Amino acid sequence: MANTFSALKRIRQTERRTRVNRMRKSRMRHQIRALRRALDNKDLKTAQALLPKTFSLIDRAAKWGIIKRNTAARYKSRLHRRIKALSAAA
Repeated sequence: MANTFSALKRIRQTERRTRVNRMRKSRMRHQIRALRRALDNKDLKTAQALLPKTFSLIDRAAKWGIIKRNTAARYKSRLHRRIKALSAAA
Protein backbone atom coordinates (compact mmCIF):
# COMPACT_ATOMS: atom_id res chain seq x y z
CA MET A 1 0.00 0.00 0.00
CA ALA A 2 1.18 3.49 -0.82
CA ASN A 3 2.46 5.55 2.09
CA THR A 4 2.36 9.08 0.74
CA PHE A 5 -0.43 11.25 -0.61
CA SER A 6 1.40 11.63 -3.91
CA ALA A 7 1.69 7.85 -4.26
CA LEU A 8 -2.03 7.49 -3.59
CA LYS A 9 -2.74 10.12 -6.22
CA ARG A 10 -0.52 8.32 -8.74
CA ILE A 11 -2.47 5.11 -8.09
CA ARG A 12 -5.75 6.92 -8.77
CA GLN A 13 -4.34 8.45 -11.96
CA THR A 14 -3.04 5.09 -13.18
CA GLU A 15 -6.39 3.41 -12.55
CA ARG A 16 -8.23 6.14 -14.44
CA ARG A 17 -5.79 6.07 -17.37
CA THR A 18 -6.00 2.29 -17.54
CA ARG A 19 -9.80 2.49 -17.68
CA VAL A 20 -9.74 5.14 -20.41
CA ASN A 21 -7.11 3.31 -22.48
CA ARG A 22 -9.03 0.05 -22.24
CA MET A 23 -12.20 1.80 -23.43
CA ARG A 24 -10.39 3.46 -26.35
CA LYS A 25 -8.73 0.21 -27.43
CA SER A 26 -12.05 -1.61 -27.21
CA ARG A 27 -13.74 1.05 -29.36
CA MET A 28 -10.96 0.73 -31.95
CA ARG A 29 -11.23 -3.07 -32.01
CA HIS A 30 -15.01 -2.95 -32.45
CA GLN A 31 -14.62 -0.55 -35.36
CA ILE A 32 -12.01 -2.79 -37.02
CA ARG A 33 -14.26 -5.78 -36.45
CA ALA A 34 -17.19 -4.01 -38.12
CA LEU A 35 -15.05 -3.16 -41.15
CA ARG A 36 -13.73 -6.73 -41.40
CA ARG A 37 -17.28 -8.05 -41.18
CA ALA A 38 -18.31 -5.81 -44.08
CA LEU A 39 -15.31 -7.04 -46.07
CA ASP A 40 -16.14 -10.68 -45.31
CA ASN A 41 -19.70 -10.09 -46.53
CA LYS A 42 -18.27 -8.44 -49.67
CA ASP A 43 -20.20 -5.26 -48.91
CA LEU A 44 -17.97 -2.68 -50.59
CA LYS A 45 -20.25 0.31 -49.97
CA THR A 46 -20.43 -0.28 -46.21
CA ALA A 47 -16.70 -1.02 -46.03
CA GLN A 48 -15.83 2.24 -47.77
CA ALA A 49 -18.19 4.13 -45.46
CA LEU A 50 -16.53 2.60 -42.37
CA LEU A 51 -12.97 3.13 -43.60
CA PRO A 52 -12.42 6.82 -42.61
CA LYS A 53 -13.72 6.39 -39.05
CA THR A 54 -11.73 3.18 -38.61
CA PHE A 55 -8.51 4.81 -39.81
CA SER A 56 -9.18 7.79 -37.56
CA LEU A 57 -9.59 5.58 -34.49
CA ILE A 58 -6.45 3.61 -35.36
CA ASP A 59 -4.43 6.82 -35.80
CA ARG A 60 -5.72 8.28 -32.55
CA ALA A 61 -4.93 5.06 -30.67
CA ALA A 62 -1.37 5.28 -31.98
CA LYS A 63 -1.16 8.96 -31.01
CA TRP A 64 -2.38 8.20 -27.49
CA GLY A 65 0.18 5.39 -27.15
CA ILE A 66 -2.40 2.63 -26.87
CA ILE A 67 -0.88 0.85 -29.87
CA LYS A 68 2.47 1.44 -31.53
CA ARG A 69 2.79 3.47 -34.73
CA ASN A 70 3.96 0.49 -36.78
CA THR A 71 1.05 -1.58 -35.51
CA ALA A 72 -1.33 1.16 -36.61
CA ALA A 73 0.33 1.30 -40.02
CA ARG A 74 0.08 -2.48 -40.36
CA TYR A 75 -3.64 -2.51 -39.47
CA LYS A 76 -4.37 0.28 -41.94
CA SER A 77 -2.30 -1.30 -44.70
CA ARG A 78 -4.00 -4.69 -44.39
CA LEU A 79 -7.49 -3.21 -44.27
CA HIS A 80 -6.83 -0.93 -47.24
CA ARG A 81 -5.36 -3.82 -49.23
CA ARG A 82 -8.52 -5.87 -48.63
CA ILE A 83 -10.75 -2.98 -49.75
CA LYS A 84 -8.68 -2.53 -52.92
CA ALA A 85 -8.94 -6.26 -53.67
CA LEU A 86 -12.70 -6.18 -53.13
CA SER A 87 -13.17 -3.13 -55.34
CA ALA A 88 -11.01 -4.69 -58.08
CA ALA A 89 -13.11 -7.86 -57.96
CA ALA A 90 -16.36 -5.88 -58.19
